[in-house]
This record gives sequence, structure tokens and C-alpha cells, in this order.
Amino acid sequence: MLENGKLQRSLGLWAIVGLGLGYMTPTVMFDTFGIVSKQTNGMVPLAYIIALIVMLFTAISYGKMVRIFPSAGSAYTYTKETMGNYTGFIVGWASLLDYLLLPLVNALIIRLYLESLFPSVPPWIWVVSYVAFVTTINVLSMNSTSNLNGFLVIFSILLIISFIIFASIQLYQGMGTGTLFTMQPIINSNVDMVGVLTGATVLCFSFVGFDAITMYTEEAIDKNTVPKAIFLTVFIGGGIFFTASFFTQTLFPDLSVFQVVDDTLPEIGLYVGGKVFQVFLIAGAFAATTASGLASHSSVSRLLFVMGRNNMLPKKVFGYVHPKFHTPAINVVLVGLVSLFAIGPSLELITAIINFGALIAFTFVNISVIAYFAVGQKRYKTGKDIFSFIIMPLLGAGSTGFLWYFLHADAFIGGIIWLIVGIIYMLYLTRFFRRKLGTLDFDEREDTRAVEADVKVSSQG
Repeated sequence: MLENGKLQRSLGLWAIVGLGLGYMTPTVMFDTFGIVSKQTNGMVPLAYIIALIVMLFTAISYGKMVRIFPSAGSAYTYTKETMGNYTGFIVGWASLLDYLLLPLVNALIIRLYLESLFPSVPPWIWVVSYVAFVTTINVLSMNSTSNLNGFLVIFSILLIISFIIFASIQLYQGMGTGTLFTMQPIINSNVDMVGVLTGATVLCFSFVGFDAITMYTEEAIDKNTVPKAIFLTVFIGGGIFFTASFFTQTLFPDLSVFQVVDDTLPEIGLYVGGKVFQVFLIAGAFAATTASGLASHSSVSRLLFVMGRNNMLPKKVFGYVHPKFHTPAINVVLVGLVSLFAIGPSLELITAIINFGALIAFTFVNISVIAYFAVGQKRYKTGKDIFSFIIMPLLGAGSTGFLWYFLHADAFIGGIIWLIVGIIYMLYLTRFFRRKLGTLDFDEREDTRAVEADVKVSSQG
């Protein structure tokens, strides 16, 4: 039991799904459409199908592991408990790169949006204001984060539905292919599978965030809903991405009409619905990015909390939970300070490095299923067990590992530097392996007492 309080169990199934969808940012498809369409030769929906299949394999593995280890910590916890503290630390460190940079990316995107609207205002003002807002919301309570995030996600989805309606009208009037009944964005004679796989690697960035749902296990009203929430988030998010990309690709079979290929969202809104709809679509992207910022800021704070609780980071700082707000307040503030670096760097470099940490986490979660069930529990004696605990996670690990081949060179350079720093830090913590890394005690009775105490606190509040 923590000295400074506990995380409060207050999140239902759809609140957790909403946080996952908010983290994934439903409108990100419009931002990356031009880049991926160029890479895939007009096959963005097909690339999304491939990315979705890869993510579903991994989502299934996350669901299996969260049932066994119902604690915040995600890939770090699963790897640590199945393959040892040292491997867990390295995977956690790699994941930390992914999680730390995502809030920064959202702050950077917000900065770019506002810079384009108000070019005379110094960019640092937007970054500081946005980061202060998100940090304050996350410090105050998880319910505040969840409720505001849910509103922003719903607003984003409604705008995507509006886009589909406008797109259907334009297709009926002859724009693009002039028909919805076409398989051209999925199957045609010009398919370049190398390009499609490269595009699928970029689109994996769209799914980053579903894994963050496991960070809320200790704040779920019923921890058994988390595996379902993981699958629903990936499936619903993938459905949104595919549907939006199909309509967009059907409207724009090539990129000849776009002035700016690197971020096509503003022009898509203009061509589909005119100036008014362009403003609303940009507003939706702003809302979605803010929702993602709230969720990503919240989840990385909890990863730091678990690593601090395990004595892999200084416990007095990172393992602290605010006694009144029931949030890891110090971690939330630290993530806010990191996000202030959005004042300077480029979006392309940061997003490339994020995929490095994400694919490491996804690969090792799949491997941890094999390590726990097949190796540890000897569950390989029936066809069902072989399929569930060996074949399925191998497909997940293999598919995520395969995508490594298509990663940007900058991702490898930045990621390897980060891993070297982590290894040096681990050597310092262990005094060159003369000390053991911290451990986490999974005590179901303690979890039960925590639920009862937090429900009582919630009812009194």
C-alpha cells in the first residue's frame, strides 16, 4: 500500500475506450493522408487494413496479459514479470520514449495549427498555454480527464461523420471516382506491396495509444473490462481510420489537387465542404489532438508511477500519489515540463522516433504471452493452447518485427541512443548488476481492499 494514497477506481468500459480513442486521435488520418497516399500509390485504405490486422494480433496479446497482471505498467510490467527485471526495464525504458514524446507531439501539432491561424503570435505562448491546461486537468482528477476527453472524442467522430456525408454528396456529383461502389482504393493493377507495407508502418502511428489503456487497469471500476476495452479501441479506431481513408481516397485518387502533401487536412476540408466546413474540420482536428494530449499525458504519468513504485525510478518522486486528487501529480507536472520542448523540434523527427519505442513494446508483449503461458504454465499440450499461446502471439511478434524493416533511419538512430542511455542508467541502479532491480507485488487481496477504499472515497466525494 502506498503511503501517499492510491489511484482511484472510477473508470467504466466506455470511459476507458474513450481514453484509448482519444489517445489514437481519430482525425490523424486526414493529416497523414497525403504522405501515405504518395507512398502507397493511392492505396491508403489497404495500408490501414494491414496495420489494423497487425494491431489486432497485438491487442489480443495485451488482453491476455492484462488479465494475469491487473496493474498499471503495460508492456513494462508484462515483460518484467515473464522475462525478468532487466528485460522489463529495457522494454519499459523503450516504451517511455514512446509515451514521453506523444504528449510533446500533441503540443507541437497544436502549436502548428495556431501558428497558421495567428502567425504574428510567438509560438511559445501557444505551447505554454496548452501544456499548462492539459497538465492542470490531469493533476486535478482522472474523472476530469475522462469526461473532457470523452466530449472531445465525440466531437471529432461527429465531424468525421459530417465529412462522410459531404464526401458522398461530392462523389454523387462526379468528384473523384464519381462512385462509392469501387474497389480501386483496396485492389487495383497498380498495387506496390512494398509501398503499401511502408505506408502501413507510418499508419501504425495512428494506432499508438490503444496499449495505453492498460495504464488505467488500477483505475477501472472492474478490471475485467480492460481486455474488452483494448479490443474495442483497436477495432473501432481501425474502422474509423479505414472508413475515412476509403472516402478520402475515393475522392482523391491522386494528389494532383493538393498544394501541401505533408498535411492535407485543411485542403481536404476545403475541397469537400468549402470554407465553412474547412474551419469545422480544423476545429475537429484541434479537439482530437487535445483529447490525445489529455490521454497521452495521463498514461505516461502512470508508467512513470509504476516504475517509481518498483524502485526503478526514485520512488519518493515518481511513486507519489496525491492524497486528495488520487493522481500521480508530480509525474503529471514532469511530463508537462517535457512537453514544453514542443516549442522547437520538427514533427517528422519526433513521430519517427515514437514508432521505435512502440514497436519494441508491441513485439515484447507478444513474446511475453509465449513466455508466461507456453513456457511458464506449460500450456502447449492441446491444439487450442498452441494456437492461443504460441501461434497467435508469434504472428503478432512477427508482424510487428517485420515492420521494423520499414522504419525511418532517424527512428533507429534516436531510439538506439535512448536505449544506450537506459542501459547506462540500469548499470548505475544495479551497480553493474551487484544489486537487484525493484520488484512489484501483485496481491489480489490488496487490489480488493483498494477497490473498496476508493469506492468509499468516491461516494463521499
